[in-house]
Amino acid sequence: MPKLKTHSGASKRLRFTKTGKIKRAHAFKSHILNKKDTKRKRGLRQAAYADATNVGALKRLCPYS
Repeated sequence: MPKLKTHSGASKRLRFTKTGKIKRAHAFKSHILNKKDTKRKRGLRQAAYADATNVGALKRLCPYS
């Protein structure tokens, strides 16, 4: 079997924890921020974990993580 290539876009956006969970950033934090209230923007700063329904696909994108 040849080596698998890591999806470079996914590797920049995802971090894997020791327990195998996948950390990700929230969306909707890059522009049009003046209409979003401060509480919402503050919550978007926090990291989140990928949903269980997507974990299999994300792990295939980063096979050696």
